[in-house]
Amino acid sequence: MTAEISTVSSADGTTISYQTLGAGPGLIVFGGALRTAADYAPLASALARSCTVHLVERRGRGASGPLGPQYSLASEVADLRAVQAATGARLAFGHSYGGLVVLETARTSEVFDRVATYEPGVPVAAVPTGWMDPYRQRLAAGDPHGAFVHFLRGSGGAPPFVAKLPHWYLRLALRIGFRGGSWQRMRPLLAANLAEHEQVAAQHGKLSGFAAVAAEVLLLCGSRSPRETRAEFDTLRQTLPHAVLEALPRLSHFGPEGKSAPLVAERVLAFFS
Repeated sequence: MTAEISTVSSADGTTISYQTLGAGPGLIVFGGALRTAADYAPLASALARSCTVHLVERRGRGASGPLGPQYSLASEVADLRAVQAATGARLAFGHSYGGLVVLETARTSEVFDRVATYEPGVPVAAVPTGWMDPYRQRLAAGDPHGAFVHFLRGSGGAPPFVAKLPHWYLRLALRIGFRGGSWQRMRPLLAANLAEHEQVAAQHGKLSGFAAVAAEVLLLCGSRSPRETRAEFDTLRQTLPHAVLEALPRLSHFGPEGKSAPLVAERVLAFFS
């Protein structure tokens, strides 16, 4: 399926690129940290069976402009609002950090009728931040693998046994085994990853504000995600006034990517129909 490439200017003048494919109601797809639009191509293709999909290349990626010195969550919301204004789309899907952006946009405006998110990055508990300074230092020293190890061990996203492994061991393992196309796409996003997680941490304590979301919301999570993480999504569901929560069998946090993307798309399309 051939995609049409378009650009729009965000509120601060940053160029935001997006791909459009398919036919039907307009649907904007907004991805997560350490991901580019290419990671969501299978999802966009599956959604395009029933929707006109606008797959956003978030700022700091590809043909879109840089994060900018005044970067914040509000910057991402402005980007999403700009794409929505250009396309007229009334539906949105967000994954992880992108899910936070979609919900924050729905909280601060009524541009969407329905939104679907997969494991949105809305913090219920305090977000670990101890890894951020050493991560920043390793990036400044030109050691991306060392920086990524701090992220793996400190952010809370890795299995507990990984967090207990020595830094030197994980760094060596990454240098040896993490060198393919996935790492090449991820490496330029390491600085953005830090900035985005800083914004997630800054949202702690603001959960109650999402009671202002007027849109109907589908919260999806993977059954393989940690039980305590799924419990946080249930807390978010209770906060949102018009939300349902579903756990998709056998999927992890990365359900919207790769071979499992059509399964996520199927449930999203059913919600939007």
